[in-house]
Amino acid sequence: MKLSLLALIIVAGFFLTTRLLGADFMSPADAAKRVEAGTAILVDVREPGEWASTGVAEPAVLLSLSDLRSDRVSWKPFLDQNKDKELILYCRSGNRSAIVGSILTKEGYRVANAGGFQHWADAQLPTRKVSSPAN
Repeated sequence: MKLSLLALIIVAGFFLTTRLLGADFMSPADAAKRVEAGTAILVDVREPGEWASTGVAEPAVLLSLSDLRSDRVSWKPFLDQNKDKELILYCRSGNRSAIVGSILTKEGYRVANAGGFQHWADAQLPTRKVSSPAN
């Protein structure tokens, strides 16, 4: 019983955090549909080492949180080209994607949080291996 209550609190906290930080939560299945329809772009905001060790969602653009917080070498051209698209973000657990969502929402972008990479994989959506930090 205590474990169920703890799980409920954790899930509720995740949803509340994503709402407070400006990004609506979206299921991986809904994210995949929007990406396939061409109305959204899926972005993996983890770091290059994580991409290489676990793989990434097949349609994901790889743009790290650290780059967003620094010189935006990769983020700037991406954002310039995708001003009118919804950006669906994911990371390992949903926390970093919530942070990115907050930053981008404040800058006027439409964002949603698809949680963690494992949510995508558990939904049996396509993934790909990454051997280097490049997309």
